[in-house]
Amino acid sequence: MDEFETIIDSLKSQTNPTNITGMKRFGIDTTNALGIPIPVLRKLAKPYKKNHSLALKLWNTGIHEAKIMASMVDDPNLVTEDQFNNWSMNFNSWDVCDQVCMNLFSKSPLALDKIREYSSSEFEFVKRVSFVLMACFALKRINATDDLLLSFFPIIENESNDQRNFVKKAVNWALRQIGKKNQHLRKAAILCALRIQKNESKSAKWIANDAIRELTKNYN
Repeated sequence: MDEFETIIDSLKSQTNPTNITGMKRFGIDTTNALGIPIPVLRKLAKPYKKNHSLALKLWNTGIHEAKIMASMVDDPNLVTEDQFNNWSMNFNSWDVCDQVCMNLFSKSPLALDKIREYSSSEFEFVKRVSFVLMACFALKRINATDDLLLSFFPIIENESNDQRNFVKKAVNWALRQIGKKNQHLRKAAILCALRIQKNESKSAKWIANDAIRELTKNYN
């Protein structure tokens, strides 16, 4: 039995219907889900790091947890543009989208170009990728300068009218996460939120009000 078959057998043996029910309560699409927690997937993935071919096989199974695990074992330097586009177009749940972005896409040399390309996408989860990546840059990219993060604010402002749930939440996350990076960016994020707040759309007002509340709560 090769490593791929071993992993799939291990995943299927840990199917947990109770966890699947819990996932549904958090708005997760449980199509082909097994109900395996993220820490378990990380432990299982650990021996297979930087295995691009294995990652592609795992993704192609269509199993919810195998797709997340694919992002844990892949090599970000080997992610092609076709793969980036194909995986993004096939996201069907926010947790898979976010895990792939955090574990893999945010570390790819293609990430910055995709932030800009995907930010106006008509597809909900593709567009979400753009803003999750912005949040990841603030969280994880040590070399993400203030100027780079500030350059995301016009995109955030421009797309704050999007009413789709998984887009507006990601826009909000990007704004808040950038603002949490340091005092300079916090002030800039609050000013950005105040500009967004003037917009009449419900999504913009929610994004702005939530960001202002979080970015000011420890400074009043």
